[in-house]
Amino acid sequence: MFDNILFPTDGSEPAESVLDYVLQIAAEHEATLHILNVADTSRDGLTQIRGDVIDVLEQEGQRIVDEATQRATERGIAVVPEIRQGDPYTSIVEYSQQSSVGLIVMPTHGRRGLKRSLIGSVTERVINTAEVPVVAVNPDRERPLAYPCQHVLVPTDGSRGAELALTNGIAVANATGATLHVLHVVETGNLGPDAQLVLKEEELAERANEIVTDAIETAEAGSLDAIESDIEHGVPSQEIRSYMEEHAIDLAVLGTHGETDFSRYVMGGVSAKLVRTSPVPVMWVREPESNE
Repeated sequence: MFDNILFPTDGSEPAESVLDYVLQIAAEHEATLHILNVADTSRDGLTQIRGDVIDVLEQEGQRIVDEATQRATERGIAVVPEIRQGDPYTSIVEYSQQSSVGLIVMPTHGRRGLKRSLIGSVTERVINTAEVPVVAVNPDRERPLAYPCQHVLVPTDGSRGAELALTNGIAVANATGATLHVLHVVETGNLGPDAQLVLKEEELAERANEIVTDAIETAEAGSLDAIESDIEHGVPSQEIRSYMEEHAIDLAVLGTHGETDFSRYVMGGVSAKLVRTSPVPVMWVREPESNE
């Protein structure tokens, strides 16, 4: 399913905690693993950094990449090591485009302070600009990471972004033999009295059933037999997290393009909460700009 996987790393504890998970994915799909370290020469708005500082950053980056490469090769995984300079998120996206990478896996945050190169904002910007799926992993999770996954969750609102997420979720479930969970959240947390008059409960319920039914039909057409579905009411980010916990979800797949508040994962509040607090890895997929 994935021939080339990119793992950006700054050698921080959060990044190290994600490496084993990346190795599991690469081994499962017999993929080549691209290990990238970016010497952040754009920090704090500086346009110029002394050459000796850059040398130190590159030496540290080489050590980080070498150590990760050794761990990968010990597991029989093909590796392409790379050291670059520049803005981390820009370098990550550019490398993914230049190297035919099909998946990016990275922690939701990394180092902070002078040596930071992977922080929350970097991950979110990669999610919002990369042309390939990005799996964001919360290093502060309580549950152990496991791949291949057994339970894949696709929250859907029927938008184009959600349809793209469903397509990817079906592909992952087929490749790993996982059960596919389809979830629709009827957003009620922010509805005031006027909205309640416009969006009647019957209309919301009918729309929710249509969305879930369409998603199930798409999954069945994708040759999936193990499918579960549910409709919840409440605040989307909270309901999605609760569902993850209650159903032992291993991986969630979400789209980044849509026309409703619920589907604006990257641009809106749902994404900010899920990217930073999801108890399981989240694969973010975005619609190519040419199709938007």
